[in-house]
Amino acid sequence: MTVQTFQGFLLTRNWRDTPAGIELEYWFATDKGPLCAIVRGERSVFFMERAQLQRAHSVLAAEAGVEVKPVGLRSFGLQPVAAVYCPAYRQARRLADTLRGLGLDPLEADINPADRFLMERFVMGAATLQGEARQLSRHLLLDNPAIKAGDYRPALKVVSFDIETAMEGLQLYSIGVHGVAAGQHSRRVFMVGEGASQDFVQACASQEEVLQCFLDWLTAYDPDVLIGWNVVNFDTWYLQRLADKLGRRLLLGRDRRSVHWRELDDDGDRRTAQCPGRVILDGIELLRAAFYRFESFALDNVAKELLGEGKLLHGSGRGGEITQLFQQDKTRLADYNLKDCELVSDIFAHTSMLDFALARTAMTGLNIDRLGGSVASFDNLYLPRLHRRGFVAPNASEDHSASPGGFVLESSPGLYDHVLVLDFKSLYPSIIRTFFIDPLGLALGVGGELAVAQTVPGFLDAHFAREGHVLPELIEQLWQQRDVAKASGDAPLSQAIKIIMNSFYGVLGTPGCRFFDARLASSITLRGHQILNRTRDRIEELGHRVIYGDTDSVFVWIQDAAGDAQAQQAGRMLQDELNDFWRRTLKREFGLDSELELEFETHYKRFLMPTIRGSEKGSKKRYAGVIAAQGGDRLVFKGLENVRTDWTRVAREFQEELYRRVFMQQPFEAYVR
Repeated sequence: MTVQTFQGFLLTRNWRDTPAGIELEYWFATDKGPLCAIVRGERSVFFMERAQLQRAHSVLAAEAGVEVKPVGLRSFGLQPVAAVYCPAYRQARRLADTLRGLGLDPLEADINPADRFLMERFVMGAATLQGEARQLSRHLLLDNPAIKAGDYRPALKVVSFDIETAMEGLQLYSIGVHGVAAGQHSRRVFMVGEGASQDFVQACASQEEVLQCFLDWLTAYDPDVLIGWNVVNFDTWYLQRLADKLGRRLLLGRDRRSVHWRELDDDGDRRTAQCPGRVILDGIELLRAAFYRFESFALDNVAKELLGEGKLLHGSGRGGEITQLFQQDKTRLADYNLKDCELVSDIFAHTSMLDFALARTAMTGLNIDRLGGSVASFDNLYLPRLHRRGFVAPNASEDHSASPGGFVLESSPGLYDHVLVLDFKSLYPSIIRTFFIDPLGLALGVGGELAVAQTVPGFLDAHFAREGHVLPELIEQLWQQRDVAKASGDAPLSQAIKIIMNSFYGVLGTPGCRFFDARLASSITLRGHQILNRTRDRIEELGHRVIYGDTDSVFVWIQDAAGDAQAQQAGRMLQDELNDFWRRTLKREFGLDSELELEFETHYKRFLMPTIRGSEKGSKKRYAGVIAAQGGDRLVFKGLENVRTDWTRVAREFQEELYRRVFMQQPFEAYVR
């Protein structure tokens, strides 16, 4: 057999302990179809400070197959470490627990071998694989291939599926599928009983036959991705319970492999479903991860907002109507079932959600279906870079001291003409870059090996190394990648990078993160407080008045503006002056190059800062104003009742119209009455 090269994108990963060592299984979507890569004979590894090895000697010596080797790495305590290699991952976890019970500190023992293998090779979704491939019935198999980072983006084969059921009990009526591949659509509804007239309906004698026909169709169609609406915790979980009742396995994975479930909460109401070789993506969770906002995430509402069309059945009595259709009009039920599938497909296409999911994986290295996971994303990005700096990561601290949140300036309530919003672009990432805020930089800065001049002061007695850090350079790389993505019109990638960069502060302030240290998060937020206060002071030195400020924005009243053009000119001048002010200030006070960038973002022609209800004090995070927009002036609301879904629609519409009349200087008394 000859060695072949494949470009692939990771779908699923898994590990298993075997007598011959750890076996890693990776499924890729490749340019030549689905591919399963098996890496055999791996070992699990964790680290210990060498000074602790004597106390651990008897425990380590009693474990079969364990090897301890000095390595050229140090801990965050600046102590040399040794690597502890185990032939099985479960053995490594058990051994680490035993060592912790003795008061010792095994490092990075929680990283599973399937993740570590990819992480250390910087494989973030896309990969180049080389090896001798065998063609099996429906996919390629590579044994012990060479795997390295790549830049491949696949054209994934996608199926939207949806089930219809009785309102009570486990009574499945039908399963609809809508497949899209290479521009070709495939439609099918598997239904219990005869009676539907459409050619896309396949009549089945029983629930079990419906389930079997659906699984057979999936095997033949062979999608990479299954999508739906609440598809994991309703549709897939319902099918799992039905399969359990029927005494069979739910074989949604490739090679007819079973679904593996994991609970995400104590109540068992939220779960993940992993299928070897296939990914299940829920439209609701993915839209939320991309920061979409809707009054309701019900499929009918989202489809109407995005597509201008909705479900074929509506309202709270829909469940009973579905049962009635199943009994009396299977043709309409089939249309309804298939329409739901098509709506989900169209929403994914309209929002480029699959492109966003791929871009997110390409940035974080997490599986496509793993949403959230900010701490795991940070580990994937940070750890391999940390190792190449010669260090291993610490374990999570037991010190959970809270750090201050974003700073909000006191507001001055009132109705104003010509208010400008000046916004610091990605303030927290900019602070990290400018002041070298970094977990390793903190360990080096307070470790006693550096002179004060080699560090930058933070807060809570923190000091950060001016050289040898990781996070500032990582953010700079991501920043450059986002600029390239924006320039090329790759909106999903740009959005994914923005979300990741902005998550870093939250990760460093999360006690569950291995790098959590109150000095890190506080050196970001308290620096932000300082920057906002000094920005306000500088603006007022220049003769303007700051009426509000929130975390990374200041609201400036241009009192003497004679019109829109003059106010906007003042905004551009303030932007240039303040950026120059921060360049000069940071160079003079810290010897640092400023990465802070203030932008003149918005000009409110008229602006209202309300009072707190029942008080004369100005409110926070609540305001409204009028801005110029294509097609005429537009009202903008922040935090007020008309953008809150817990207020009635009539109340929200009333408030919006009242504000519009006030801002446009139109009569409002009669309207209020």
